[in-house]
Amino acid sequence: MRPYQYVKNLFIFLPLFFALKITDITLLSCAVFAFITFSLVASSIYIFNDYCDIEDDRQHPEKKYRPLASGVINKSQAAIIMFVLLVAGFVLMTSLSGKGVGILAAYVVMNIAYSLYFKHVAILDVIIIAVGFVLRLFVGSVVTGIPLSMWIVVITFLLALFMALAKRRDDVLIYLDTGRKMRNVVDGYNLQFLDTAMGIMASVVIVAYVIYTTSTEVVARVHSEYLYLTALFVIIGIMRYLQIAFVVKDSGSPTRIVLKDRFMQLTILGWGLTFAWILY
Repeated sequence: MRPYQYVKNLFIFLPLFFALKITDITLLSCAVFAFITFSLVASSIYIFNDYCDIEDDRQHPEKKYRPLASGVINKSQAAIIMFVLLVAGFVLMTSLSGKGVGILAAYVVMNIAYSLYFKHVAILDVIIIAVGFVLRLFVGSVVTGIPLSMWIVVITFLLALFMALAKRRDDVLIYLDTGRKMRNVVDGYNLQFLDTAMGIMASVVIVAYVIYTTSTEVVARVHSEYLYLTALFVIIGIMRYLQIAFVVKDSGSPTRIVLKDRFMQLTILGWGLTFAWILY
């Protein structure tokens, strides 16, 4: 079920945060239920992915310990758990938002297609991962009724794409070190391409964020000219992630990096507190 991956679903709360309504209890409760709903459905997708990747996961140095790959859970049990989680998620979302159900359905269909085919197609595989983060934003938007800023969508997509490329770099490193292809899509990548693509994405994320924080529209909306100061934390965070990918060579799981790396945690905390202080 990968509960540690639920940290990704915190993107659902971003529309509230940026709209200065994170303290609205009614809207916050809607976002919390949406978070729970999305987490249930995401877990069902993770199970489906593991179901499809049993043999490949058994060859992976870390994924071989997953319940299906290790044999702790059999296919029948996995199928039942997957079905229950999927139904529970959609039932909960039905009580929140009809549009939310549509977005959730799009997320499921997209990820099923990803697990069955698109994860084997270089470039499209990382694009789909990034789109998944954007869909989380849209869920947060429709359940709270808060329209999304194009800046939030663009920056989220670019940042998620950057992290997805880092994941593929880790797969390539494993292949170079062990000769084992953790994913067939590895044939479509090499270190030179991924290093260049990550460098481009890192630069574009920083530039997009700086433009966002200094734009006339945003400055007028938040009534502050100092939002650009938070760009410091974005730059530090991107550099730290590049360090983890290029120096430490351990960028296979963005979620685990956020949950375990104290430097990254302090950077995110610093960004959040500074942004909140300026906004609120």
